[in-house]
Amino acid sequence: MIFEFRRCSFRKIGAADILRDSPSATLRHPSMYLVSTIPARAGQIPEAVGGGTFRFWCENINARPYPTTLRMSLAHSDAEKQQSEKRSSQEVALTLNRNETEAHQHTLEFPDGGFQAWSTVVGAWLVLFSTFGFAYAFGVFEDYYVRVYLPDNSPSAIAWIGSVQYMLPYLLAPFVGQIFDSGGFHKLQISGAILFTFSVFMLSLAKQNNYYQIFLAQGIGMGIGLALTFLPSVTIVFHHFKRHRGLASGLVLSGSSIGAAVFPIMINHLLPRLGFGNTLRACGAIIPPCLLVGNCLMRTRLPPHATHNPFAHAKSFFSEPAYVFSVFAVFAGFTGLYFPVVYIQLLSIQHGLSTHLAFYAVTMLNAFGTVFRLLGTHAADRYGPLAVMMVCSVGAGGMIFAMLGLTNAPSLVIISLLYGSFYSTWLALGFPCVAVLAKGPEEIGARGGIALAFGSIGTLISAPIQGALLTKQFHWIRPIVFSATVVLVSGVAWAMTLWLHSKRMRRAAKE
Repeated sequence: MIFEFRRCSFRKIGAADILRDSPSATLRHPSMYLVSTIPARAGQIPEAVGGGTFRFWCENINARPYPTTLRMSLAHSDAEKQQSEKRSSQEVALTLNRNETEAHQHTLEFPDGGFQAWSTVVGAWLVLFSTFGFAYAFGVFEDYYVRVYLPDNSPSAIAWIGSVQYMLPYLLAPFVGQIFDSGGFHKLQISGAILFTFSVFMLSLAKQNNYYQIFLAQGIGMGIGLALTFLPSVTIVFHHFKRHRGLASGLVLSGSSIGAAVFPIMINHLLPRLGFGNTLRACGAIIPPCLLVGNCLMRTRLPPHATHNPFAHAKSFFSEPAYVFSVFAVFAGFTGLYFPVVYIQLLSIQHGLSTHLAFYAVTMLNAFGTVFRLLGTHAADRYGPLAVMMVCSVGAGGMIFAMLGLTNAPSLVIISLLYGSFYSTWLALGFPCVAVLAKGPEEIGARGGIALAFGSIGTLISAPIQGALLTKQFHWIRPIVFSATVVLVSGVAWAMTLWLHSKRMRRAAKE
């Protein structure tokens, strides 16, 4: 294509001039020329049609034609333009990729501290204090229901309320994890907080000997509320910590232990004075403010990513012997661990201990566990979570066996102290122990969710089995032996997990 320009003059101009004279122009590459195909009249500047550092000003100086005609062939210019555009697009793509990589690397650099990180820890602590702290006071409700509020129901039937409440957070963990990974953290927290608070007030309206009302409010409603808040509150800490992840998780989970120490005292003292309904309303006055402040303090840091079916890779996970043993260890542990939490207050009263001291049994168990949970998680950062978990399983199983000798106040205090320490640390390290087996960060949620789903089955069947073994005649030896045995079996499974995982790591190091 041939263009003719008569009496053409040109000058070199800068990018600022181009943008000033022609705002619609776009700067693409320095080698591109601004050429106008519109004949210019005298005193007019043609409109720019491209981006670059040159522009031709063509004007008709005289009425007479200039004797020399300038002819330009654009074939070579078009080829240069295409090459320039190609190089420009490649440079832009490389720049964007480099910027995205740098941003991704910056995101993955965990701060391991700072105001936002520690405020998130405080917020998660408040959420667990007001939700799981209240839920772990079920041992008080079990005793009250058996003796006063639901006397027509067996201990096994009453235990189903607590079992369902404890089971739902673990059963729904894979699906809650999907929503969390897709960026729904605050949606989960807000909906869970509303549902849990609503269920507390609905429980306060339940009438005596109306089992189904209590089951729906405390078992189903609170259980789903726990499911929506528990896993996000624990996992959000992983956005901010890596090197001190065990310590941060221990601090967050200590909120449930302290709540489980405060609420039993409060409930035991208010039930005789205010009655069942007003006691629950008093608890309901504490829970919503804690949930509100906690939600305001917690912040996400990592960007959401595409979610996958949490069970899509289950087949490949279960092809690893170490993971199989870890899932079995979680299942066996949850089958026996909750026995003292649910039954220790009833056991103390049945063995003739004073009611005043027995009312503090659940509180002592959880309060002692708070301090030692922090020590246990710190030890996990140093020695590895699997090694510490193995010790905790053996210790917890031994303390459940020791409940056969619970006949006086000193034995109650010692068992509560030691069992609370092992039990609280076990709960804090369950998820990290499964996460350490992951081959990459993208597998942590799926592996942990599947393991917790199997653990929920153990949680569901534990208290009803223990209640059926106990019977209305209170044969304590049978549920104690059963619970202690399955927890010790869990310790053996954790030992096998540690051995197989260490073997795999040594083999990978050699390769």
